[in-house]
Amino acid sequence: MTQIISISNQKGGVGKTTTAVNLSAALAVAGEKALLVDCDPQANATTGTGIDKPALKFSIYNALIGEVKLDEIILPTEIKNLTIAPSNVDLIGFEVEMMEKKGREKILKKLLAKIKGDYDYIIIDCPPSLSLLTLNALAAARSVIIPLQSEFYALEGLGQLLSTIKRIKLSINPNLRIKGILLTMFDKRTNLAQQVVEDAEKYFKKMIFKTRIPRNVKLGEAPSFGMPVIAYNKSSIGAKSYIALAEELLENDSRK
Repeated sequence: MTQIISISNQKGGVGKTTTAVNLSAALAVAGEKALLVDCDPQANATTGTGIDKPALKFSIYNALIGEVKLDEIILPTEIKNLTIAPSNVDLIGFEVEMMEKKGREKILKKLLAKIKGDYDYIIIDCPPSLSLLTLNALAAARSVIIPLQSEFYALEGLGQLLSTIKRIKLSINPNLRIKGILLTMFDKRTNLAQQVVEDAEKYFKKMIFKTRIPRNVKLGEAPSFGMPVIAYNKSSIGAKSYIALAEELLENDSRK
């Protein structure tokens, strides 16, 4: 069964897009057919996979407003098994244009229903806000991965996201569940990072992924070259951590 996973946290700068891009790439390298859906108007996931945003004729925006079919906008990437539904700045207009549309929170779900059988994993990169785009992503997904920055105030605001997920389960998507909380920007040398881990494990227990994503220069450099880190520098600690995350995810899914 196709796994549709939203990478979501309304807090910016937590490694959300980095996770969406690099987890998708690691799954593809592991042999899974993966689609990355960029639902963020900033379109950083699109840039991070080497797609030229200004050159796009159509983007996820055009599919969401019904101008084209979703499969018409999907593009290949340089990584085998990984394709992307790209985004650009036009996506900003989605919320205004859909304001009066009935069922506007389930548009993405309907689009993905037509193509999901072609993929093993569909990873959705959400904007850093609890917007209609995020609502669409959570309505379409089977599960959510929440990146959590290993820094002070990391848990602040997480309660709001968890409450939103609970409300979506009750009203729109009863099958939605939290796949896991991913600790990002982790520096094991600092007491602060260790404290965040302790606090996260105290409150969320088995929801925390064993894999930690460290601070890593190569992870920061890779997007400027339009590459996931696994293509930019496969031997880097950043690449190895996302490969480990993909392996953990696949192992957990195989048990279910």
